[in-house]
Amino acid sequence: MTIRLLQATEAAARLDELCEVLWGCVTEGASIGFTERDNPQPVRHFWQQQLPALAAGDKHLLVAEQEGKVVATVMLVTAMPPNGLHRAEVCKLLVHPTARRTGLARQLMQRVEALAQSHQRELLVLDTRVGDAASALYDSLGWQESGTIPAYALSVTGERDATRIMYKMLPRLEATADQEQSTG
Repeated sequence: MTIRLLQATEAAARLDELCEVLWGCVTEGASIGFTERDNPQPVRHFWQQQLPALAAGDKHLLVAEQEGKVVATVMLVTAMPPNGLHRAEVCKLLVHPTARRTGLARQLMQRVEALAQSHQRELLVLDTRVGDAASALYDSLGWQESGTIPAYALSVTGERDATRIMYKMLPRLEATADQEQSTG
């Protein structure tokens, strides 16, 4: 198993694999922004929309590969307004159903936290459906719930599900001499 950052050009070339992971999660009922189990086109459109942000460095895509094939993803959104340059959003933690229960989600979350620190981000935020299996993972990794919002997202079954808004404060890394010179 390999976990690595996928650049925009390679993400474009591996669009089918990314779609397969996302579609596998959607068909299993994951609450990740999609409501149709019989129409994979919005999944492809989603990944195509991410490519410019990946190329610009506004988003960063970590993938887990098994035998050279993408089986899991997580994204870090670092494009923030000037008053939020200390924070980032974690989204699209996805593990294909055939690769679940292997520790991949935990490894991806640990790597995305390290990636955030490398971008000098100290506060991470995410949202997850109330009752999802991922909630226990986030809790075990030290994420805190800031609250829940009822009826936040429409599910693939047509239900309106509540969501948990979560955050995690990361240890502040000391700036390197190069970074200090560029800001001073």
